[in-house]
Amino acid sequence: MAWKTLDDMELDGKRVLTRVDINVPVENGVVTDATRIERIAATVQDILDRGGKPVLLAHFGRPKGQRRDDMSLQMLIPALEAALGVPVVFAADCVGPAAQAVVEALQPGQVALLENTRFHAGEEKNDDAFAAQMAELGDVYCNDAFSAAHRAHASTEGLARRLPACAGRLMQAELSALEGALATPDRPVLAVVGGAKVSTKLDLLGNLVDKVDMLVIGGGMANTFLAAQGLDVGKSLCEHDMADTARDILAKAEATGCKLLLPADVVVAREFREGAESETVAASACPADAMILDAGPDAVAAVKAAIDAANTLIWNGPLGAFEIAPFDTATNAAAAHAAARSAAGKLVSVAGGGDTVAALNKAGAAQDFSYISTAGGAFLEWMEGKTLPGVAALDPAG
Repeated sequence: MAWKTLDDMELDGKRVLTRVDINVPVENGVVTDATRIERIAATVQDILDRGGKPVLLAHFGRPKGQRRDDMSLQMLIPALEAALGVPVVFAADCVGPAAQAVVEALQPGQVALLENTRFHAGEEKNDDAFAAQMAELGDVYCNDAFSAAHRAHASTEGLARRLPACAGRLMQAELSALEGALATPDRPVLAVVGGAKVSTKLDLLGNLVDKVDMLVIGGGMANTFLAAQGLDVGKSLCEHDMADTARDILAKAEATGCKLLLPADVVVAREFREGAESETVAASACPADAMILDAGPDAVAAVKAAIDAANTLIWNGPLGAFEIAPFDTATNAAAAHAAARSAAGKLVSVAGGGDTVAALNKAGAAQDFSYISTAGGAFLEWMEGKTLPGVAALDPAG
């Protein structure tokens, strides 16, 4: 896709409408995790360094077109100023006279923050008139919110059609990582897909078996595939009604030459709690009164061998019930192995999705992966092969 970056834009003296994702957790008006705010700093600093005037557009929560004090972006200013290291001036609206006055008075070295775009119903409706009002405030549009790019909203898609548009540094890094992992990868490519349910990742699995050379299926999803092959999975989490779908995916993998790996052995327990008594059995020997809660050591060895054979890794979802020990063992071991290969320069590893980020952080492996996406839904939709409106709008040929 021929999207432009900040490097392609003339910024000196320009008002740069910059769509960011600063929808961060807040308790009692105080930001408790500023990660998303910190990740926009490179884009904002680049705009400032080149003489531009950053004007931040963002949503917060789900106000559904209504103005709500508890969802005002004003409470984020202390965290923004701490992360950006420059003064942040707030406008009580994202369109109209209040926004215009703040943008016009913006001084070099300052950043403007406009009020929650979702206070206007036109935002989520991608209303053309609302997008036009926002466009009046800027000369250039920069989208740095990949995590919101799967939504065709006025501030993510409509604005890009009205102003010279580009990707910010965070968006650029995300797109480069994802295109490198799936569109133009260094083969062989391995995908690790885990999680609870096949039904939530049908499109993802269907797309990946066409694109990757090896596919590891773990977590509760693996139980559905084992059951589809006629194995008894006892009281395990399992979507028995998805058996035909699982068999279709197995057949498609065979037809496309994608090697699909299911656990050969599993860790089972009679109860799901921290430190519960457990045992390792063959995947074909799950007791009728037990639950499969993790992949076994032979399965982990197979995953490690697949990682060793791969040049590119895409990871989404844990291999077991990673939240509690000892059922985090497989996820931790495989993640550590992938991290070590990545740190040694032998593997390009891209991971994303809420549970995935939590699992890799818990395993202490996240910092050595090549790229960790915090985008959630947008990451999954990209991996499913879907067109993301906020990305497509950056393509001048689109």
